[in-house]
Amino acid sequence: MTKTYAHWISGSWRAPGNGHYPVVNPATEETVGHAPEADRADVDAAVRAARAAYDGWSRTAPRERAAVLDRAAELLAEHTPDLVPLVQAETGATLRVTLSLQVPPAIDRFRRYARGALEPDTVPLAPLPVAATPLAPGGLVGAAAVRRPLGVVGCITSYNFPLTNLAGKVAPALAMGNTVVAKPAPQDPLCCLELGPLLKEAGLPDGAFNVVTGSHAAVGEALVAHPGVDMVSFTGSTAVGKKIAESAGRSMKRTLMELGGKGAAIVLGDADERVIASAVGAVGSTFSFHSGQICTAPTRALVHRSLYEKVIAALTHYAQSLKIGDPVDNSTIVGPLISAAQRDRVEAYVSGAREQGARIVTGGQRPAHKTGFYVAPTLIADADPAMTVAREELFGPVVVALPFDDEDEAVRIANSTPYGLHDYVFSADAGRAWALAARLRSGNIGINTVQRHPETPFGGFKESGVGRDGGSFGLHAYSELQSLVWVS
Repeated sequence: MTKTYAHWISGSWRAPGNGHYPVVNPATEETVGHAPEADRADVDAAVRAARAAYDGWSRTAPRERAAVLDRAAELLAEHTPDLVPLVQAETGATLRVTLSLQVPPAIDRFRRYARGALEPDTVPLAPLPVAATPLAPGGLVGAAAVRRPLGVVGCITSYNFPLTNLAGKVAPALAMGNTVVAKPAPQDPLCCLELGPLLKEAGLPDGAFNVVTGSHAAVGEALVAHPGVDMVSFTGSTAVGKKIAESAGRSMKRTLMELGGKGAAIVLGDADERVIASAVGAVGSTFSFHSGQICTAPTRALVHRSLYEKVIAALTHYAQSLKIGDPVDNSTIVGPLISAAQRDRVEAYVSGAREQGARIVTGGQRPAHKTGFYVAPTLIADADPAMTVAREELFGPVVVALPFDDEDEAVRIANSTPYGLHDYVFSADAGRAWALAARLRSGNIGINTVQRHPETPFGGFKESGVGRDGGSFGLHAYSELQSLVWVS
């Protein structure tokens, strides 16, 4: 029997104003549960609850905030056996991805920002002698810069990693003394609603964390436009991010935008067998990791012409060796996309590339599954950098391969899209790769790896976003700097 949820507002469940809508399992197309459909009154109630809780929570001692976040991590760990099947059913992620990267990182982020709550928030500045002016007497002037909480933060998250993405916003926001209204993606909000009671049990005051959901854009629009919201933190598409920025700008709300990407993996001509293997494994992760539904995926393989056909052959073998199927089966590598609409969108991009003259090396046809929103791992070669499939974010298991003749051409192609989130350089000479990275208009560069470092600032150049989070930078993102000046 499926569960019907309410909104989580001010520490309790609130019946939705617009009824409910079904959340669908992308693999089985069956209903996982029913999510609440918010109206403006629901959003207003959530923001008012967060505003009412702000004064008390922002004044709570950092040690107390840290204890709440630590306890939240413990409770998430205790409830992992219940959360894993729910997250998997909502997202369609494989068991391998769910067990490693859907729930555990959420736990880690609460633990990280429990420590973050105790990080110094004051930057002392050296005193300076200042001469008298008509404005004020002179003297030895001391100063400090102090990070202060922003207020109420609206957190709007994407569907690919619902719990992890939300934890990555909520934990640093709460650590800094802010309160939160969360609006998860409509496709998989149920695990995010489950976070409400856990945070209450952890000791978080009522109203400091609230969740409203809805199947339509109106819910998020109401949250962004609400005068009681001081900051909007958004992860999702660039198109939606632009609309949020426009709305938030009318009242000068602070924003953190983690938007789309079209990652380029540049394989230089000096790559030896070891480096080529690393590059193929990295680019192949677009096929094998969550069906390519990740903004940092290396979806463009830019390969020196001398190695191009060799890398194409290796990627083809990689893609064709992956098992597509039921994500509950532990041997499955490629699960479904989140929805029928997303599957159709990706298929349309592949068809367009074929019509424009690109070569579909492997994939390009729908897998033979009776149910589920599956797309076969697809490799497109010989595309022109100006083709739509080489410029726009697909969010599916599709790689576009393009040859280049020299570094200048590789840089031009890599920088030719509106995005600049995460690029990669593969070379036998790490120093050469480091130097090339400086020419890439991208917020993140991996050298011979797709691995991430949890303390680095994460965010993008150009239309891939505004601002940075991650590690201590996450604390900076959810705070304002206040300067204090005094005369000794």
